[in-house]
Amino acid sequence: MARAPQQKTQVTDAVIAKSFAHTVATGDIVNFRFLFISYSPLRQDSTEDINSPKYEYLLPPDENEALYRDALDLMRNPEILAHVRAQLERKGPPQLPWEPLMRLADNAVRLSKLTPAAQAYELLRVRRRIQDEFLAQADAALDAGDISRGVRGYVMATGLDYDYAAFPEPLPAVPNYQERALILHGEYPKNPEDAVALQAPEEHVRTGLHYLLRNAEIAGRLESRPVALRISFLENWVRQTDPLWDEFAGRYRQACALAKEYGERLEREQRAEQGQQTLADEVEAARDTRDPKGISAALSGRTSLELEWWQYLKDMAYRHPASALFVTRQIVARDVEIIMPRFRSDSELVRRLGLEAV
Repeated sequence: MARAPQQKTQVTDAVIAKSFAHTVATGDIVNFRFLFISYSPLRQDSTEDINSPKYEYLLPPDENEALYRDALDLMRNPEILAHVRAQLERKGPPQLPWEPLMRLADNAVRLSKLTPAAQAYELLRVRRRIQDEFLAQADAALDAGDISRGVRGYVMATGLDYDYAAFPEPLPAVPNYQERALILHGEYPKNPEDAVALQAPEEHVRTGLHYLLRNAEIAGRLESRPVALRISFLENWVRQTDPLWDEFAGRYRQACALAKEYGERLEREQRAEQGQQTLADEVEAARDTRDPKGISAALSGRTSLELEWWQYLKDMAYRHPASALFVTRQIVARDVEIIMPRFRSDSELVRRLGLEAV
């Protein structure tokens, strides 16, 4: 005889408030929406049980945390709690409560979780307004000479950007620098000066702003600023968004040394072709059997010499987005192409970012 199904324990308002308060405090839009779905463990008619160990993550690990306490006070509001309870009992898409959703978005910004913040603000139809407010405050900070605060504002604003062309529905715009770097270097430079890294300083700064900020409209707000300020802005952006930049800069200088040695090797080979090879050249050529892909590997921090140039570039740009601004493609043999460090000696940005050997 089949055993009768065990009746689910009553889901109390206290548990509902705690679960939602945890998502609000942590800026977790995914779990916030999950709690409303048809099989949510908070629904009385669902077979899922909030007291099950697999749903421990939906409850706060520390009930004394400040953001959680504030969120709990909000969720205990009788009107909000009644609205949530009503949505948990209805069929079909829920009407999300705006006050907890707004608090969730604000907390996500505080915690630098900009993707969920963008989703929450978009659901509330205030994302662009919040984005514009960050930009206005950032511009005011730049006017006052506070570059660091200005950059923080732009970082927040670009982090709230949205991709309305995403399929099947609009989604927050993600950095995706590994793909943007390929676009930046998609065409092999016909002349050395065509390379991104060898652009005139002001044009290079403009390219850097559009590439790193990912939004032409937002980057365009900075174009009327003095070049010196934009250089400081870029330096600050790189250091704020890439805490391991100095580690990359060390590898970059190492790659520069390797590139110099490889250039000397090419000069020796050219002299040999012209019948001008010296005994010293012959000795050095016999010793120098290094693979030029070692330059690309040094830049990306990889040990493998089996990758293609674009693989090294994607790997490098993923971890250090700004690195793509200071390299170029170089054909070194038939069917062999590498990425190598290149920069202009008159680039203030190169000096500021520690890429030039001392």
